[in-house]
Amino acid sequence: MRWSKACSLVALLAAALAWPAAAGAAAGLQTVCTITVNSADEKEAFRRHLPEAKYRFVELVERGRPDWLASACRADVACDVLIISGHYDGAHEFFSDRLETREYLPVAELERVSCSESCPALFSRLKEVHLFGCNTLNPAPQGGAAAEIVRSVVREGHSAKEAARQLAALNSAFGESSRDRMRQIFMDVPVIYGFSSSAPLGPVAAATLEGYFQGNGIREVGQGHPSGRLLGHFAPFAMTVAQGLTDKDPQAAVRRDVCRFADDRVSNADKLDFVHELLQRPNADAWVHLDRIQRQATAPDDAAPMAPDVARARDRIVRDDAARTRFLAVARATAQPSSRARLIDVARDLGWLSAEQRWQELALMLGDLQARPALGITEVDLACTLNREHDLDGAFNRRVAPGSPADDVPHAAVRACLGSAEAHARTLQALVGASEADVQIAQAYLRHRPLNDPAELRRVAADVAAMHPSDAQVRALEALGRHYLSDGDILDRLTRLFADTPSWSVQAAVAGILIRADRRAIASPRLLSTLVERRLPSPNGGNMIDALVHRLQSP
Repeated sequence: MRWSKACSLVALLAAALAWPAAAGAAAGLQTVCTITVNSADEKEAFRRHLPEAKYRFVELVERGRPDWLASACRADVACDVLIISGHYDGAHEFFSDRLETREYLPVAELERVSCSESCPALFSRLKEVHLFGCNTLNPAPQGGAAAEIVRSVVREGHSAKEAARQLAALNSAFGESSRDRMRQIFMDVPVIYGFSSSAPLGPVAAATLEGYFQGNGIREVGQGHPSGRLLGHFAPFAMTVAQGLTDKDPQAAVRRDVCRFADDRVSNADKLDFVHELLQRPNADAWVHLDRIQRQATAPDDAAPMAPDVARARDRIVRDDAARTRFLAVARATAQPSSRARLIDVARDLGWLSAEQRWQELALMLGDLQARPALGITEVDLACTLNREHDLDGAFNRRVAPGSPADDVPHAAVRACLGSAEAHARTLQALVGASEADVQIAQAYLRHRPLNDPAELRRVAADVAAMHPSDAQVRALEALGRHYLSDGDILDRLTRLFADTPSWSVQAAVAGILIRADRRAIASPRLLSTLVERRLPSPNGGNMIDALVHRLQSP
């Protein structure tokens, strides 16, 4: 299990571990397993209504313990019903929005449990799964791979019509959506509930479950049949239902491929050989498994010795010049910059590019990007993310011709992300301009490159405060607020802006900055009296200004 975050996943409660699955089955009990990485509201709604004589609850999350899965497997726990409560990022993990909660659940771990013989019992008798997270059963393909698959098929000599047909078949066969991935994980499970878009927050979901259970919903839990009544109660929240894959499903073959990555019985050397096999197949096959290829191909720490069989498998990939040439050709022809950058990183991880060669490929890609006539926030985010370590600084430090297609704020922001001082100044000018679209670009830039020079921050704050009251000024204030201010001069200027502006939206934006500022710096009777005496009527009732007043009045 991968623990790249300082957190732990889930474990069984000690009392539950003492109950073997067979004993529960013999007693006629159904086991409701819960994985609670965010709100416990949904779990508690089930617990309040399901009778103890028929259902026992096993929480698989024990805070601070990393070996939850091994504990569950050793105890032979077998779940009849599984409830997962957590925000879902649409691809990789369930997580919490609570700062004090550090647990999360990688989807890769669910794949490992589903595919590995080391934990045969946990999902073996599942009749029903509840996924309380956004987009958990979204049928739309995730990420940007779909468009690149079409281009790849066309480049291999097929017509656009044939490419579209193959894409439809690939989406069906490969299961690129969240819905398909959950169906692959929970194979043979007759009922999987989830959401095709936004899911309700925990308290709302719990209240909805209360209504369902009060209408005799208890009788339907764990019966292996979808409930029209449950779907009806959650209809305003786009709840949907699916069935796990079977061996006859068109996606059964791709699940076998997934399991060749996820199964802990398969050695790392064999997994690398499978990566090599995928790289010999049509490009679309590799695209679908790109996440898994990258995880498997990433070389271990230099300090960790590589097992001889792993080293040999990796060397076979490194020395495959034909596969390298084909892969890099696809990367260079990829139109979507973020996908192209990712393929470049995969080539590096496979041993096909040195650090210097990767830099050259990225510089080539960024040069193509800069030549585009129109850029936006996505490209700014990409450029700043790629240059997070500033190793690409100076790649595009040249000035552009006035009036040229590259002489605009989005292009300047991309150059600023790549270390151009001239473009940095141009982007800061846009932050305080009249164009809301340009302010949004500057706002995106500052998310990655906050202002660290106190004198520069003071100048920008003064210019923002002097802007005409508008949506652009509100956005500029929001960008300023991300700096968690403590400078007395800036805070005084913002207090004067609050008192003088004719705009309630600007006042709310100022309050949003001050409530995130250093508390000692804003704790003054003058600010409190200004907030109380000069505030404008709010169109929405309670708001950020009220929250700031409450904070200042609290001991």
